[in-house]
Amino acid sequence: MANRSKTKLDKLHLADLDPQDLIAPNFRLYELTRSELASRSGIDNGLPGDRELHAAVNLARQVLQPIRDAFGSFAPNSLFRSQALERKLKDKPAGWISTSQHTQGCACDVEIVGMSTLELAAWARDNLPEYDQIICECYDPRKGPNSGWVHISLKTRELGANRRNLLSYIRNPDSGKWVYVAGLRASVA
Repeated sequence: MANRSKTKLDKLHLADLDPQDLIAPNFRLYELTRSELASRSGIDNGLPGDRELHAAVNLARQVLQPIRDAFGSFAPNSLFRSQALERKLKDKPAGWISTSQHTQGCACDVEIVGMSTLELAAWARDNLPEYDQIICECYDPRKGPNSGWVHISLKTRELGANRRNLLSYIRNPDSGKWVYVAGLRASVA
């Protein structure tokens, strides 16, 4: 168990790390791949290589750590997801390949107990210096402050420029289907 929270990304190698190693001041490596669904389903959700490791550690340092500094201890709902876990989560057939940023290690889903999902999304927009997307997902204030979650992604330079997109995933009142819309807002269902 080593403190690698200040080690430069290009100096981190998956083969040299222990799951208990600190990769950010308050996050350990295992937190980047933790998944209850993967555990229950017997799915390997380990990082496949250094590229995903670097993206996930960058996300932990630049997104998760500032959230923890502001709001205290929490565990991300989901950060890295293997292709097998994505297939299970989205009920897709073997061979289907997800394009989710979670599979690259550069996206996380976050909730802060007692804080509205919309409020957390707005905090991230206003306080994170860089992000690719912030998506307020499935938030319905009638179901309580923690309905839904906030999806935040951050690309490494290797993966391209960050777009600073703000979106919401809400229920369309006419069709009842879930859709992505521009901006941060609650579901209107």
